[in-house]
Amino acid sequence: MNSYGDELEQEPTSAEAYNERGWLKYEQKDYSGAILDYDKAIELDPAFVDAYNNRGIAKYYKQDYTGAILDYDKAIELNPNYAEAYDNRGIVKCEQHNFDEAIKDYDKAIELDPNYANAYNNRARAKYYKKDYTGAILNYDKAIELDPTFVHAYNYRGVAKYYKQDYTGAILDYDKAIELNPNYAEAYDNRGDAKYYKQDYTGSILDYDKAIELDPTFVNAYKTRGLTKGELKDYTGAIKDFDKVIELDPNAEKAYNYRGLAKFYKHNYAGAILDYDKAIELNPNYADAYNNRAIAKCSQKNYDEAMKDYDKVIELEPNSAKAYNNRGRGKCCQQDYDEAIKDYDKAIELDPNCAKAYNNRGAAKRELKDYTGAIKDFDKVIELDPNSAKAYSNRGRAKYYKKDYLGAIKDYCKTICLKPDYVWLLIKLQVIRLKIKLLSKII
Repeated sequence: MNSYGDELEQEPTSAEAYNERGWLKYEQKDYSGAILDYDKAIELDPAFVDAYNNRGIAKYYKQDYTGAILDYDKAIELNPNYAEAYDNRGIVKCEQHNFDEAIKDYDKAIELDPNYANAYNNRARAKYYKKDYTGAILNYDKAIELDPTFVHAYNYRGVAKYYKQDYTGAILDYDKAIELNPNYAEAYDNRGDAKYYKQDYTGSILDYDKAIELDPTFVNAYKTRGLTKGELKDYTGAIKDFDKVIELDPNAEKAYNYRGLAKFYKHNYAGAILDYDKAIELNPNYADAYNNRAIAKCSQKNYDEAMKDYDKVIELEPNSAKAYNNRGRGKCCQQDYDEAIKDYDKAIELDPNCAKAYNNRGAAKRELKDYTGAIKDFDKVIELDPNSAKAYSNRGRAKYYKKDYLGAIKDYCKTICLKPDYVWLLIKLQVIRLKIKLLSKII
């Protein structure tokens, strides 16, 4: 850096020297200092194309997106074939969520330089943000073809595959990114997410562990590791991870909600409610937090307050079948089965394939001794989910109450086939068989 300083002393009219020193300051993340040097370079040479482009980059990193675009515009005006300036302008437009215009700039950069791997990579990102995951993958493919060591392209292609639910393909891309850069914390975190959805919870946690080892402030890794521990019923471990998320980001409303869930499963309903309260304080429109708080209040038998929370969920999500289904469950807890059925009806109207609503409506009808109606609802659940042990068990119970003992036995046997750990049903089967034997003797 001293050589450039010396050059500026010796030749204060050198635009090139200011531009070079500006780049050195940029590399040291002294963006303000870099801009001052680029200003001087442009003052000395108003047609200095690279200085405009470089100043635009520095302004981008200062989040002065409007100023950055003006500089890229000027660079392109001076040199309409400047592929890098189009690429850089596209990056800024992406930050502004102006994805269509960004893609036009990337298109132009690629037209000018068909071997511009970074432009393909950036165009892929823009398509990803537009949820065009297939288009994104095609562009990442090209970027990787042009540069087989393009570590970020592998990582983000994995992300695009993840959103297409190609978890195996995503993992292969994350593997490659990690092979190229073993210290790539984001790739470990992303691979953990893909393994989570493949229900490889142990492998998922190992990846989150590595991401956190590489970056102890990686909020998302703590959050997703906490969720994974919850799946493994390690609620204490999950709470510790959510504690860390909140320590790093005190305004993370989702972390409060997730920690509340972990406390709920540890039967700490009061602690769970406090966390849901905080989540709602941070985001008064957080429907899931209201829903979860309602469930916790029901567990405390505080049904009136729970209903207020269920009502709020429906106010926030009036077209949510889940919201009506959950309020119906709350009404069942109050033994208000007629009103519960109305909510289940609405849930089914909104989502005719909502198996949970049919199952819960069937259970409410059974409580009202409408066994025929209950059986029809359980039939529907089984049609929607032929492997639902709970539906067969519930239908068996309804048939039992209708004194269709043979039908009940058949459903209970199916339940045990699907869920061998339903040991209590074996006792139920013995009782039914005894009843059939007694009835046959009476006849």
